Amino acid sequence: MAASASGGMAGGCRLLLPLLLALARAAAPPRGMLYPQDTPSRERRELGGLWSFRADFSPGRAAGFAQRWYRQPLRQTGPVIDMPVPASFNEITQDPSLENYIGWVWYEKEVLLPLRWLQDKLRVVLRFGSAHYYSIVWVNGEQVTEHEGGHLPFEADITSIVQASPGVPCRITVALNNTLTPHTLPPGWIQYMNDRTRYPKNYFIQNIKFDFFNYAGIHRPVVLYTTPSVYIDDITVTTSSSESIAMVQYQVSVVGSTRYSLSLSLRDQEGKVVATGEGPAGELKVLNPNLWWPYLMHENPGYRYSLEVKMQAQADGALLEDVYTLPVGIRTVHVTSSQFLINGRPFYFHGVNKHEDADIRGKGLDWPLIMKDFNLLRWLGANSFRTSHYPYAEEIMDLCDAYGIVVIDECPGVGIKMPESFGNKSLQHHLVVMEELIRRDKNRPSVVMWSVANEPASELPPAAYYFKTVIAHTKALDPSRPVTFVTDANYALDRGAPYVDVICVNSYFSWYHDPGHLEVIPLQLTAQFENWYKTYQKPIIQSEYGADSVPGLHSDPPLMFSEEYQTAMLREYHSVFDKKRTEYVIGELIWNFADFRTNQGITRVLGNKKGIFTRQRQPKAAAFVLRERYWKIANESSCLPPVIKSHALFL
Repeated sequence: MAASASGGMAGGCRLLLPLLLALARAAAPPRGMLYPQDTPSRERRELGGLWSFRADFSPGRAAGFAQRWYRQPLRQTGPVIDMPVPASFNEITQDPSLENYIGWVWYEKEVLLPLRWLQDKLRVVLRFGSAHYYSIVWVNGEQVTEHEGGHLPFEADITSIVQASPGVPCRITVALNNTLTPHTLPPGWIQYMNDRTRYPKNYFIQNIKFDFFNYAGIHRPVVLYTTPSVYIDDITVTTSSSESIAMVQYQVSVVGSTRYSLSLSLRDQEGKVVATGEGPAGELKVLNPNLWWPYLMHENPGYRYSLEVKMQAQADGALLEDVYTLPVGIRTVHVTSSQFLINGRPFYFHGVNKHEDADIRGKGLDWPLIMKDFNLLRWLGANSFRTSHYPYAEEIMDLCDAYGIVVIDECPGVGIKMPESFGNKSLQHHLVVMEELIRRDKNRPSVVMWSVANEPASELPPAAYYFKTVIAHTKALDPSRPVTFVTDANYALDRGAPYVDVICVNSYFSWYHDPGHLEVIPLQLTAQFENWYKTYQKPIIQSEYGADSVPGLHSDPPLMFSEEYQTAMLREYHSVFDKKRTEYVIGELIWNFADFRTNQGITRVLGNKKGIFTRQRQPKAAAFVLRERYWKIANESSCLPPVIKSHALFL
């Protein structure tokens, strides 16, 4: 049933809301998605490196299915090349047809498993950190799973398949399709060019409504891991605290047997046990807790305890044990009409928007780049970022937890512009995506707010029901965190804003609006804040602002695209921020941390140049302006120890 974009939709929507939420719960993955780790009862093996790769260039992109490429080694189906995993495939070769390829590509890897992994009462799981966007996976020619959507993990139990062929290499085949439709997240549409006088036969393009390159491939680690046949499937933790006591509420799910026992130990960073518990649900009391604090808000940011969960179970007369350790940060989040409170203290977001984007590897996980980015964030004095415009790798999120970098965790809901993207088919998928995201990141202390979309066409009539439903579903899944989406709509027309807890607004005064006229910023930005706050009485984050600058291009007086214009724009915005952050503005996130690749176009010269760092992570003049500002804001905190204040000189 497709939702109409007409004004007469509202009554039917009220009737559909309970049904859609029920369908989402039924369609959502029923089990946990704990990050694989080595423990006394578990082993893991990363499958990174070179995989065999083949793109299907047949007119319908369906030759691989018609010829059943998964039934035999991929190299026997035709020409293959080596492809690194994790990485985007777009920039690895010199083939321009692969750089902008749309359709099915095929990956394959053969792995010989240790014989100890094939013993009875052991479970073998194949896990993908993410793949863009639709994945079908076979093991030894047998389909084991399929998954819709990028940026989030999925897995399959392959125990029976690998145990049936001990000593034989395990052949993992993946068919991956990066096509975007009006009902995917993010949405897009295929446009066929049928004019034979202008375009070749079977010519088509992928249209999108977002401003970053549509990289594709297996972007994050592929892992094989083991658990006992009875195992800890999921752990959910929430925390509360007072001055001298914290409570850690937990729920543990076990799969494989109903005859099991659970014991839990919470240890501090010195390894001392500070609380213990038993059973699948309960509460741990921690005296004089070390709270999880954001970077630059405390002398010991990112403090985490370790929750060790041990399970013992009876299975066919044998005693099985499983052990999993979950990092736990104790912190609270609360939103008032004008403040964002972490552990009861006002928190001001001074941070960035980012992208998973780099030369050659595209969106592929890259540890040197990750560490460089975190060192630059801390040098900058940034305490936060938004995962624009999709969930980032779990490895990045781990470092946010450890370093105290606060995160607005955003789903891939970017480019929702077409009326058909607000229908029930799109909505159903969006609800499942939020379930997958929360399942993955629910225990992270760094995640303080969920964002369900970026710059949707929230002024359209169906947007009211759409965002009411998505936000209600998100809050039902996780009542402990506020929910937002990022808007660029007019405050008087936005139909989704009534349902958010925090107003996040993007604006580019003197860039996309009144380009070149810096003098309009104070008036327009002040009016923006006052109109939004008068209408909704909710705290506001300036979630994007910025200007393109070409490194080394200078102009005085400032002209657009020069480094001077970018810094002048920042200073005009900052003067207004300083007035309004004493009232109800609770944050500012620059667009963007670094330059990034986009589709080719007449307004993009080798990508978006709004970064304060180049794509190679070299600072522009704006980086130093922002660094001075962020450290000044941090130093205004009376709780910041002098040693940290002086440390700004050396980071």
